[in-house]
Amino acid sequence: MSRTRTAMLAALALVAGASGTAFAVVPGDVGAAAIPCTVDYKVQNQWDTGFTAAVTVTNNGAAKSSWAVKWSYAGNQKVTSGWNAKISQSGTAVTAANESYNGTLATGGSASFGFQGTYSGTNALPATFTLDGVTCNVDNGGGGPTDPPDPTGPKVDNPYSGAKVYVNPEWSAKAAAEPGGSRISNQPTGVWLDRIAAINGVNGGMGLRDHLDTALTQKGTGELVVQLVIYNLPGRDCAALASNGELGPTEIDKYKTQYIDPIAAILADPKYAALRIVNTIEIDSLPNLVTNTGSRPTATPQCDVMKANGNYQKGVGYALNKLGDAPNVYNYIDAGHHGWIGWDDNFAPSAALFKEAATTEGATVNDVHGFITNTANYSALKENNFTINDNVAGKSVRESKWVDWNRYVDELSFAQAFRNQLVTTGFNSGIGMLIDTSRNGWGGTARPAAPGATTTVDTYVDGGRYDRRIHIGNWCNQAGAGLGERPQASPAAGIDAYVWMKPPGESDGSSQFIENDEGKGFDQMCDPAYKGNPRNGNNLSGALPNSPLSGHWFSAQFQELMKNAYPAL
Repeated sequence: MSRTRTAMLAALALVAGASGTAFAVVPGDVGAAAIPCTVDYKVQNQWDTGFTAAVTVTNNGAAKSSWAVKWSYAGNQKVTSGWNAKISQSGTAVTAANESYNGTLATGGSASFGFQGTYSGTNALPATFTLDGVTCNVDNGGGGPTDPPDPTGPKVDNPYSGAKVYVNPEWSAKAAAEPGGSRISNQPTGVWLDRIAAINGVNGGMGLRDHLDTALTQKGTGELVVQLVIYNLPGRDCAALASNGELGPTEIDKYKTQYIDPIAAILADPKYAALRIVNTIEIDSLPNLVTNTGSRPTATPQCDVMKANGNYQKGVGYALNKLGDAPNVYNYIDAGHHGWIGWDDNFAPSAALFKEAATTEGATVNDVHGFITNTANYSALKENNFTINDNVAGKSVRESKWVDWNRYVDELSFAQAFRNQLVTTGFNSGIGMLIDTSRNGWGGTARPAAPGATTTVDTYVDGGRYDRRIHIGNWCNQAGAGLGERPQASPAAGIDAYVWMKPPGESDGSSQFIENDEGKGFDQMCDPAYKGNPRNGNNLSGALPNSPLSGHWFSAQFQELMKNAYPAL
């Protein structure tokens, strides 16, 4: 049971009568003074050194266009982060002021906010609250709450361990409607919040609360993970066009107040405290600041702009800070894939950049539970027919055109090595990795059973590699791709789970320009006739034809993925 105290200031006023005698007006009298305000302060979760609390203030006075609630702690409680209010603390005194979007407080209206704090000893409840200087909650001598605290304990080491994972009914219905799709339609996939409108639902579809309510039903009596993709940075994915978003490069305040803050408010609802919520934070943007800026041949003006304004780091830091403090929420930052940051020039600098993002806008490394690689990508999980240490015809595998001096040939070896680099850079030693295996199976008749001919290092690698892309830089609706390993917890050392974060059958981008109101551009890498650029070695794109906008259902891709699944369906 939650630890709760709701207290009201007694309606008491001294009124001078005609004779000049003062008397009390008691509640129920016609002339009773209205209770100016009510504060409901609830400790939702509490563990040995910390707690989360939810506060609701109800205004019974004149309407307000801004507000501030203040209280003081009797102990050593410290507020470490909050949501839906600007919370500051000086000594034991705490002030929670409205955000720009919730300053209006009508007569009889309420505002709610929440926060996480630390303490030692006793987490005593505040005795007095004020709203704009008017006392509205007092300790009326009841000796404190009689309900015991409801500790849920700290975050578990691996949220996927011993838990089911949410099956998105909207994706499941589309998959089941495809011939043969019922074989995988019960698999868990990520819920993509790729624009502000997705929070409440697009075109009559499910919003975030709808998904969380459905998850509670799926949960039953066991544990259940809900996978969310937080994906709406300003100037998103600066090196591509198909995955561009609705927010311009400078719209960081809109990202904070209209996107992250509403998500944080929903996730903080005590109704969802029993769910394990996994957030994968901002796919595809941060690594661009390492690989596609400055004098590099792959640089773009858009990425130079984002590196200069710092809004990728600010956005990721703000998201981590606002979303990561609740005991049931687990943040995993996107870490690209081995074919993006596996090279020496990119490996350590990317880890350093992630540390920078994770320690800005109030975030700390404690807000990061781990990292995810290969999201919405195609890199093979494990190449069994060759290793990075092989030498053929006097040359190292690293010298082959396919590997091109990368230090990693597959996603599993990269994720495990990059985890070590992240810990070395300053992230907690307990971080875990997720690998998206939704489209990296590369099965079917084209899957090699042995290494290639040892004539040259290229024949050896090309003949034996599972990943059949034309170039490792190809990323859009790849022909020949297949479903990969099914979602599972703790599959390898350092790996929290294999996941299907990208729902199979959802397009990476349109193969030609399509007018839309989703902020999505046309990227030539999605055109099968496109002959490439420096990021894919000036090769053909390898994309399937006739594809729709990114995120839209692509039946031909879904059928291709099932046909080439490995393990086979």
